[in-house]
Amino acid sequence: MANDKTEKATPKRREEARKRGQVAKSTDLNGALVMLAGLLAISLLGPHTMSIAEGAMRDGFANVAHPQELMSAAGLSGLFSATAKSFALGVGPIAAVCLATGVLANVAQTRGKASPAALKPDPKRLNPMAGAKNVFGPRILFETGKSLAKVGVVGAIVASALIPRLTELSATVGANPGALGAMLASMVLAIAQRAAFAYLLIGLIDYGYQRWRHEKGLRMTKQELREEFKQHSLPAEVKSALRRRQLQAARARMMAAVPQADVVVVNPTHFAVALKYDGTRPAPECVAKGQDLIALQIRRLAEEHDVPVVEDRPLARSLHAAIEIGQIVPEELYQAVAQVLAYVYRVAKRRAV
Repeated sequence: MANDKTEKATPKRREEARKRGQVAKSTDLNGALVMLAGLLAISLLGPHTMSIAEGAMRDGFANVAHPQELMSAAGLSGLFSATAKSFALGVGPIAAVCLATGVLANVAQTRGKASPAALKPDPKRLNPMAGAKNVFGPRILFETGKSLAKVGVVGAIVASALIPRLTELSATVGANPGALGAMLASMVLAIAQRAAFAYLLIGLIDYGYQRWRHEKGLRMTKQELREEFKQHSLPAEVKSALRRRQLQAARARMMAAVPQADVVVVNPTHFAVALKYDGTRPAPECVAKGQDLIALQIRRLAEEHDVPVVEDRPLARSLHAAIEIGQIVPEELYQAVAQVLAYVYRVAKRRAV
């Protein structure tokens, strides 16, 4: 069918989508990369962090041993300052690595092109029908399956890594805290690394799905492809001529609708708005409008075809500014337009009698 989107997106279509913030991006891939970077940072900086934490705890216990020194403002300020410094030196480098990885992962997926348009509020996002499609559509099935897969994979990895080492854990009863802590840290790190690589695999699969879904959403119909090709392949002079012809055709259609109007509101030569009311719409519809020369032409056509012409300067200006061709009269002008139509119908009835 002609309306089937079977054609690949053109570069122009892709660029327009990118400007709107529509890119293929996987949050799971970002999370997996941040997790791997964090584990790598912990592996490299773990001894440094533990050393700082040990020093901070030693200093804290030393301060607690002399509570009278903590009762002053200087003592409390010094304690808080030392704690904040230890936290920044110990956790700060690891947090910085995770932050940098997250930023780089987003930049890589979006190719470093920011989209301010994506930050603008869009009322369409509040559409309940679109929200229902997201909740009950095929996408939610994939997201649900992905969440279940993550839980299942992580659970299986933890079980496969922990169950064989239960005998080792039972043998640590009575071990000194240092040896027990080192063994537990090594075990937890090994399990976390396996889980992170599994999460990375899920993120790559999700990224592939997001790219497929993005490409599918950008597909074009054959007619859209032909129209875009025409726009890009024609010289500027031809495009300008086509636009002029389109404007002329639109003006001709507008003028052809004037004889079917019920009334033309004028001001008296600068503005003219032709209205038609057939009862099928909640208010009269604008079938033609214009100013200066076009307004004179609308008025001449109306007089030639016995369409009532009513001079109302404020109403003509307001209608010309408020509505376009094909739109109905706005609610704030209902009363003024109704009075004009009532006057026209009374005059027409007297003439008929």
